[in-house]
Amino acid sequence: MKDLGQLTYFLGLEVQFQQNDIFITQHKYTQDLIQLVGLTTATTVDTPIEVNVKLRQDDGELLQDPTLYRKLVGSLIYLTITRPDISFFVHTVRKFMQNPRHLHLTAVQRIIKYLLITPSYGLFFPTGATIQLQAYNHVDWAGCPDTRKSTIGWCMF
Repeated sequence: MKDLGQLTYFLGLEVQFQQNDIFITQHKYTQDLIQLVGLTTATTVDTPIEVNVKLRQDDGELLQDPTLYRKLVGSLIYLTITRPDISFFVHTVRKFMQNPRHLHLTAVQRIIKYLLITPSYGLFFPTGATIQLQAYNHVDWAGCPDTRKSTIGWCMF
């Protein structure tokens, strides 16, 4: 076994040590994803998805080749490791992987346009912080317009 030194990059995760604090980001992975889509010079947006928009399974025309959509959504799912701020929106567009439509692809592109202004966001782990468990949850009763199922989300810190 060989000691490779302090961890800096592993499977797309960039690890930075700053005075015993740890910051984990996927900056390069985010930049590569933006370049893959060709949105490097696109107009940025302040939110990953439009406010009060509920995507439906049957809205718009089907994509003729859903390969790009599936690749982008899969990449965004991997990006949620260090980006909990986009997690809800990515898993919203994930529901349409079977039969994606043009409106769903537009929603994915909007998430990527949001990443243009936030490529360096990540997880920060301070060493001097007190350990305190906090839990939050939210329920959107019958929030899915297609199935009328409730959407439940939770987050623990």
